[in-house]
Amino acid sequence: MPLIPLIDSAELPPGTCREVVAAGKVFAVYNVDGQFHVLDGICPHAGGPLGKGTLRGDVVTCPWHGWQLNVTTGQHCLNSRICAVSYRAEVQNGQLCVQLD
Repeated sequence: MPLIPLIDSAELPPGTCREVVAAGKVFAVYNVDGQFHVLDGICPHAGGPLGKGTLRGDVVTCPWHGWQLNVTTGQHCLNSRICAVSYRAEVQNGQLCVQLD
């Protein structure tokens, strides 16, 4: 499958996150210590915008109801049965991209 470009990697410095719409989907993109991670941008709880949450280390807090997810895995921090969809992130020619399976 082709890679879908999301954002110029320089626009996402370490410790930041952003919501990006591409290919008809909402993505939440994160930079944790120079490593990029991408989750489905819709919180599994009530549809909140994960890309507009607060990133501390590798944990994002959804701005709507405070659900916390590990951005490296998508795993909910308190309930191991809950996991957001995560995508493989790759930088090509300065663009942060994802591959949809």
